[in-house]
Amino acid sequence: MSDIWDLEPHDKVLEIGTGCGYQTAVLAALAGRVYSVEVVPDLSRRAEDTLARLNTSKVHLNVGNGREGWANHAPYQAIMVTAAGPYVPGKLAEQLDRGGRMIIPVGPPGGPQNLILMTKDEKGALSDEVILPVAFVPW
Repeated sequence: MSDIWDLEPHDKVLEIGTGCGYQTAVLAALAGRVYSVEVVPDLSRRAEDTLARLNTSKVHLNVGNGREGWANHAPYQAIMVTAAGPYVPGKLAEQLDRGGRMIIPVGPPGGPQNLILMTKDEKGALSDEVILPVAFVPW
């Protein structure tokens, strides 16, 4: 997922689903700043400890509903969603910067899901491309 984006060192990234913090650390190595939202408080605390040990000062964590994004720091040049839902949340699309891209698994739990790459052009119009079939945990 990180490779598809072609991140730049100045990009501001929103990650939905911090989990253990592994992907967050990868994003921190590739981008300027990473804002990551995790719905499970215990996972967020563990990720915070792990990321602190790795000295990843460019990472900011929040516990909350990832479908809402993190509007205080928007817009983002890239948004990564690491759990599948039946649709692309409108709040995330709103927080995507012009020229930005979002990668998100879309589909029902246990059903056919696709990894979608969404891009927002300079006028604010969204387009999407199916990258490949996937199987992710549900939001």
